[in-house]
Amino acid sequence: MAANEHGGKLLEVSGLTMDFGGLRAIDDVGLDIFAGEIVALIGPNGAGKTTFFNCVTGIYEPTLGEVRIHPPGGASRRINGMKPNRITALGMARTFQNIRLFPAMTVLENVMIGRHCRTSTSIVDAILGSRKAAREEQECVEKSYQLLKKVGLAEVAGEFSRNLAYGAQRRLEIARALATDPFLLLLDEPAAGMNPQETHELDALITRIRDEEKVAILLIEHDMKLVMNISDRIYVMEYGKKIAQGTPQEIKENPKVIEAYLGEEAHA
Repeated sequence: MAANEHGGKLLEVSGLTMDFGGLRAIDDVGLDIFAGEIVALIGPNGAGKTTFFNCVTGIYEPTLGEVRIHPPGGASRRINGMKPNRITALGMARTFQNIRLFPAMTVLENVMIGRHCRTSTSIVDAILGSRKAAREEQECVEKSYQLLKKVGLAEVAGEFSRNLAYGAQRRLEIARALATDPFLLLLDEPAAGMNPQETHELDALITRIRDEEKVAILLIEHDMKLVMNISDRIYVMEYGKKIAQGTPQEIKENPKVIEAYLGEEAHA
């Protein structure tokens, strides 16, 4: 689907530039995401993809450029320099390349932590065990359990997260990000370390999240089969610059992209 066949614009990044000392890691990169889209950001190792994510989600403040979100039904706002937890509360959630679960907590508790930015119970309510606190806790448990069902982990809700297989830990991270009720979900290498069967299940899960939860998705991914299968549009970076954007078919046939990836394959 072309971008204009989707809903309104959700994320607008323009002129994004990030310098670390004398090194320019990202150079004048722009990107838009519309409601209902799955968009992939690809490129050889060291292209600047994770740095781009870190700038968009508040981990780094970009040197130049603008990151703007347009929450559905809410006011458009510039989020450069905002703290990551504030950005999450505004409706943009992410997962990380290196899994960041709480290993000594259960699978269900890991998802419940994601719900905390959506609860309004005060510490006083919690200490006094007010009716409001009890109701919110119950809603939190129910919502978290529903998300575990969605990602196929309901049967292991009481297990410690460290005991899960690698692919299941990745799905748990996605469930925890969804628990924040995002309108936009950023996935950093979700298929990393997965076997072909797990990748195939992830492919179906990401599409289902977009369709059922009405969440737009931006993903960084090295698995080209997954990218080509599920993306509406693809942006390609190399050496911190955007070198191409388009549909999977356009990207597959783009000489600049072929050249960038042939170089990587030669070193693989």
